[in-house]
Amino acid sequence: MPTLLIADDHPLFREALRGAVQRVMPGVKLHEADSVDALYTLVDAHPDADLLLMDLNMPGAHGFNALVHLRALHPQLPVVIVSAREEPAVMRRALDHGALGFIPKSADSDTIGQAIGAVLDGERWVPDEAHNAPATSRDEQETAQRLRDLTPQQFKVLQMLGAGRLNKQIAYDLGVSEATIKAHVTAILRKLHVTNRTQAVLAAGRLAVDPDGIVLPPEEAE
Repeated sequence: MPTLLIADDHPLFREALRGAVQRVMPGVKLHEADSVDALYTLVDAHPDADLLLMDLNMPGAHGFNALVHLRALHPQLPVVIVSAREEPAVMRRALDHGALGFIPKSADSDTIGQAIGAVLDGERWVPDEAHNAPATSRDEQETAQRLRDLTPQQFKVLQMLGAGRLNKQIAYDLGVSEATIKAHVTAILRKLHVTNRTQAVLAAGRLAVDPDGIVLPPEEAE
């Protein structure tokens, strides 16, 4: 039987999704994560997993950034987004950023089974309304390509910058020196083709689902 990974920070929804998957795929092996950091650990522990069912909004995930980064690290792992955001444009963006499917959280068990089966067969699956949504903008796709070049530690630092953290706070949280964080920030700016941390957060914010929710970092020497 296939091995599926589930990443969602809501225990009740993980339980509901687990039950729906087990009804349509008896005997399936399931492993779960409740944050992006836990998800990276989970994927490393199960490199041969057949499919990941991933929520867009959970700790460490800001829009499509985590999807883009995960696809760069593990291009062999098919990803299906499972989200309460059901706008056709959001579904289309998920596909453009590397997801092979999009399941609305309102979907019933039959729909979930149909979607999973299609992706496991090597096809893409989204609700019909997503097919008419406009393609993701060129600027957003270029930003996504640059984010793929970040190392896991650089990506983590960028996420923490986006949470408004200072270099010294990030250094403390990650257990490294402040000089190390400054070196990571310098590399992030270079890879994203920007000149300061505010521009870096704004660039990454192009992949946000809700750009109005972007938190700009405090001013600090790079």
